[in-house]
Amino acid sequence: MDADTVVGTELRGLRRRRPEIAGTVLAGTDGLLISSDLPSTDATHLAALAAASFGIGHRVADTVRCGEFRESVVRTSAGCVVTYPAGRSALLTLVTVSPGEDLEALHEEARAVARRAGTVVDRRGGGGVGTTAVPEAHGPLAVRTPMATLPTQLRRSSRPTWRRPPI
Repeated sequence: MDADTVVGTELRGLRRRRPEIAGTVLAGTDGLLISSDLPSTDATHLAALAAASFGIGHRVADTVRCGEFRESVVRTSAGCVVTYPAGRSALLTLVTVSPGEDLEALHEEARAVARRAGTVVDRRGGGGVGTTAVPEAHGPLAVRTPMATLPTQLRRSSRPTWRRPPI
């Protein structure tokens, strides 16, 4: 059985067991769509938004040093959207239609599906759509070059180069 069939089977099984789920999206951490059962334009946009939500959540979890990112939940008046990491390079996003449902039971089952789907996506390798690995959280955000090492033509001169025009 190929990776797409396994992932599709996992997502369909989750929806069958949890009737409050209106749709599922499996996307790469780079925001590219891998698999979905939503209309294609909605799925593409949701994949990108899920990656943004994951990036912010991952960074917040790293900043406060209270453990790893587990999920991002957006509650609406008609349901919620939950994003889970799925392996090293994917995200599982669920759209639910019942805001009052037991979210803990949903989290437990969805995390298991995300783990299995993530394993399949990770095994498939980085050559597919939406499979950019999660960046190292403690890596440098930027590298600065000291001014002394820049060529002299790139350094700022002490003389102003702009003058106000005469009135």
